Amino acid sequence: MPKEALFGLSLFPYLAFLWFATRSRQFPKLGLWGFYGTLVFVAITIPAGIYAQVHYGKSLANVDWLHGSAESFLTITNILLVLGFKNATKNAIKPKD
Repeated sequence: MPKEALFGLSLFPYLAFLWFATRSRQFPKLGLWGFYGTLVFVAITIPAGIYAQVHYGKSLANVDWLHGSAESFLTITNILLVLGFKNATKNAIKPKD
């Protein structure tokens, strides 16, 4: 199976995960935003990769300004995930007075 097809198929379990996570209402909001941001990262990276291939004749990883921009967005989503779950953990173990 080509890697592109496998990548496309992997989106379905991730979308199912997002659906269940959203419906459960147990995920921290900021963390959920991070998971949705990861999906947006994928949606941004695909056209950026196509642009890099068509305009520069190189893969996305070899066009620094495009690759750096995409990775910066992924870093932001990761920060949202960490902060969301850190806050949720801190609130869950807070001693009750």
